[in-house]
Amino acid sequence: MAVKFLYAGGVGEIVEKKSRFIAETAPVHSEEEAAAFLETIRKKYWDAGHHCSAFVIGEKNPVTRCSDDGEPSGTAGRPILDILLGEGISNACVVVTRYFGGTLLGTGGLVRAYGQAAKAGLAESIVLERHPGVEMQFTTDYSGIGKIQYVAGNMGLAETGSEYTEVARLSYMVPAELADALSAKITEATAGKTKIEELRKVDFAFYGKELLVL
Repeated sequence: MAVKFLYAGGVGEIVEKKSRFIAETAPVHSEEEAAAFLETIRKKYWDAGHHCSAFVIGEKNPVTRCSDDGEPSGTAGRPILDILLGEGISNACVVVTRYFGGTLLGTGGLVRAYGQAAKAGLAESIVLERHPGVEMQFTTDYSGIGKIQYVAGNMGLAETGSEYTEVARLSYMVPAELADALSAKITEATAGKTKIEELRKVDFAFYGKELLVL
């Protein structure tokens, strides 16, 4: 099952009745990293009135926290957290800094503004999907190379390596749920003449066409 996660942070901003809401995001893997990021933002925007935040850590959201930082209870941190949970994004921290513009927004206005700011920050970030996978290696004679490449190509698999000596060794990153089906198809395509090995179990993602092993 794929899980969304924050790969690289970004900065977004909205203005509501002259109040500026600046949202910065960062990948985090612990509460300590989230606290350090929040402190960095506090120092960066030292003259702002509020630095409201939320973070989600872990694929099934075992750790979630949010802070209103002086705004009315439930009007800032919770809307930011709801955006993260609603988008299903893990290992992410969002801090929204507010510069007061002189006009009170009311509780409903604050909820909308902080939520919209969080969306703006995430829109400028890089969010990827993490997949559980298996790197598999196929050892075959030269007559089997094209058959393996054909099967792998039809399944949209990324090649991770190749070696050509007296035999050919081709490696692919395979979504865990497709490993058995791939083995069966290659065994059939090469009439059982391919040695199939699982090299390692890893999580992976794609950044454009680039394969990332996580």
